[in-house]
Amino acid sequence: MEDASSETFEARLTATAREVETVLDTLLSPSALNDETTRPERLRSAMHYAVLNGGKRLRPFLVAETALLLGGDRDAALRIGAALECVHCYSLVHDDLPAMDDDDLRRGKPTVHIAYDEATAILAGDSLLTYAFDIIAAPETNLPDKAKLALTLALARAAGIGGMAGGQALDLAAEKQAPDEQGIVTLQAMKTGALIRFACEAGAIVAGASLEDRARLRQFGERIGLAFQLADDVLDLTSDAATMGKATGKDAGRGKGTLVAMHGMAWAEAKLAEQVREAEALLAPYAERSIVLAEAARFIAGRKN
Repeated sequence: MEDASSETFEARLTATAREVETVLDTLLSPSALNDETTRPERLRSAMHYAVLNGGKRLRPFLVAETALLLGGDRDAALRIGAALECVHCYSLVHDDLPAMDDDDLRRGKPTVHIAYDEATAILAGDSLLTYAFDIIAAPETNLPDKAKLALTLALARAAGIGGMAGGQALDLAAEKQAPDEQGIVTLQAMKTGALIRFACEAGAIVAGASLEDRARLRQFGERIGLAFQLADDVLDLTSDAATMGKATGKDAGRGKGTLVAMHGMAWAEAKLAEQVREAEALLAPYAERSIVLAEAARFIAGRKN
């Protein structure tokens, strides 16, 4: 029987996903915004399909929960979560392309380049990435300019050459020459961990929190980001496409090294437990207010898809 914190976490995750999807649906409507000439329907439709085709909305949830923890405005947090989801989904669209991981399925549905075409998928990804910064800067995002600037810089650093995109470049290079253990850690911290770290830090920025709180939640994000990737590597070895909604076993098939392949499942389980303990310790100063975030860390480490 699940405890009350698990039930609260699951209810909040579901509720936040619905709220963020409502925001995204509105943001990706056919109506052009001020200074937009028009929104080409096929491109807009592909963007909408890429973003609103399922998913847990974990990253926006982390933005919303860390903002709530520190007294931040929920509407602003949801818009920042929507901006982050645009970046995350752009990365999935491009990651699935034939020149990258060449996947036909994402969340159990045809990937964007299969449902539409390759050129439209590239443009949809480009547009989603750009739109993320539009959302942050827009007057509808009710935050001080200083906070918007901090969020823009933090997201750009998390998404760009020194973050997610750089991590994808390292991942592609790993198909030709397997990295050592530190190389794998660096790759994963960039490709997967950077946006999760940003999600947790962003909530503190939305709340106008202290530098100490911002640093603490950034560290929390780093711990759960590592846990997310470790769990992903475990699932790639042990799960199937029907459960995951995408192809599995591809890393092993391409000879890519992972920490799980290097050290084994027992080590991975111990490492996941360690990351959860460290994440919970970082939340200790917030006591009962952080119970849902602590449950999120446990969920990430033990997820099944």
